[in-house]
Amino acid sequence: MQDLIPHRWPFLLVDRIMEYDPERGYIRGEKGVTASEWFFQGHFPGLPVMPGVLQVEALAQTMAVYVARQPGFGDRIGLFAGIEGCRFKRIVQPGDRLSLEVTMEKLGRRFGKGRALATVDGEVACEALLSFVIPPEGALA
Repeated sequence: MQDLIPHRWPFLLVDRIMEYDPERGYIRGEKGVTASEWFFQGHFPGLPVMPGVLQVEALAQTMAVYVARQPGFGDRIGLFAGIEGCRFKRIVQPGDRLSLEVTMEKLGRRFGKGRALATVDGEVACEALLSFVIPPEGALA
């Protein structure tokens, strides 16, 4: 994972890739949510809930792994361009295994978009249409 995307602990939110199908534009990752996650210290004491924005970030990181495996992308870093139709339908708590699925709808040299779905035991936790932009070389220096 760390050889494909730049994220590191404590912000690396994908544990492993379970399925990768470039012909379908599909990738599925997984995050085992443990009681020791850094964000549970304050969100919320006595009622640990994984923040929705971190569920979206985990989906975006899964999409980043897909993109990094495509020819010509390598170590280029994508940045959020949009989050459309985002819905949270189930809380995610310690002990949950979060399945992270992305189906790409568009992938160009500098822009991409994918339908993202996070589930726990087949139950939808979060869904959104995520888009990203890859800045020109040197723009982030």
